[in-house]
Amino acid sequence: MMGTRGRIGTGVGMAATSGRKSKTGDRAARKRGASTSVEGSKTQRGDKLVLGLDRLRGFYRDMLLIRRFEEKAGQLYGMGLIGGFCHLCIGQEAVVTGMQAAIRPDDSVITTYRDHGHMLSVGMDPCGVMAELTGRRDGYSKGKGGSMHMFSRDRNFFGGHGIVGTPAPLGAGLAFAAKYRGTDNIVLSYFGDGAVNQGQVAEAFNMAELWCLPVIFLIENNQYAMGTAIARASADTQFFKRGAAFHIPGRQVDGMDVTEVYSAGREAAAHCRAGNGPMILEMMTYRYRGHSMSDPAKYRTREEVDKVRAERDPIDQLRKRLIMDGVAETDLKSVDREVKEIVAHAAEFAQASPEPDPSELITDVLAET
Repeated sequence: MMGTRGRIGTGVGMAATSGRKSKTGDRAARKRGASTSVEGSKTQRGDKLVLGLDRLRGFYRDMLLIRRFEEKAGQLYGMGLIGGFCHLCIGQEAVVTGMQAAIRPDDSVITTYRDHGHMLSVGMDPCGVMAELTGRRDGYSKGKGGSMHMFSRDRNFFGGHGIVGTPAPLGAGLAFAAKYRGTDNIVLSYFGDGAVNQGQVAEAFNMAELWCLPVIFLIENNQYAMGTAIARASADTQFFKRGAAFHIPGRQVDGMDVTEVYSAGREAAAHCRAGNGPMILEMMTYRYRGHSMSDPAKYRTREEVDKVRAERDPIDQLRKRLIMDGVAETDLKSVDREVKEIVAHAAEFAQASPEPDPSELITDVLAET
């Protein structure tokens, strides 16, 4: 690859002009028009997407699997079976569930260190994920990556990254690769509200728009980043507008409603796949646990957390909707039992898996030629 760097650079220049209008003013006007319509639709969306019961049941199961998996991971961490950092996404399940349903299996996903739910949503084996969490040989990174560093080329999942803001430029790179190869694939690039002020995020926005890359930048806004309320850290808290300087359209979405996420995801995916360049979706969500398992979350009140859980929980909201639509509670309890069995098996598998051999310390460090 080192020897082809110059050729790839030339390809970028060609891609930037061949597939789009050559005049910057035309591009800006077109993107401004798109941004206005998308942002406006946030409050003018009276025609909700009608979804069948099978789709809604699938959402319910997928979110419940993430919830039960994360609860079990928290238990294993408390037992000392998971070491290092462990960031749970309890409360945020609707974001990854709705977005994954809105794209194709051959599209790519990249995210932050709060990544267990993303792994499960792309179809990675819960046993392999839990084994990696516990640092075992049968984990996705052979027990060497832990919670924050798992990958699956088969599922087009490119991590799990511990550096804040990293998924933005890496996601743009994945989108460039998709475009360079002449495919119509798109990329989901997840990062949190705490990463929005990173310089590399703005740089990624600029490059993605300049090269018209097929990437959806997903801001999982859980309100508190690592432990600071967004109003105390950002002069402008409407993060979906952060692409305005680059003419990237954005939309704010109720990230606690899986159907709203799915609807917005479908529109954004169609926008990118049609060659219109990047898009930003700000998912308004909430995490019930601390930033990581070691965070007591004293920067907010227990009453606040309880209120969100009681009034906006994504799984409870969907459960009530399914019951109103005629699904029997016994059916939903059956789903819960199935999910608990999957998670219990994953925990047993992980604990039975051997630890990595010491020789693994020096493998996968340098590429073999």
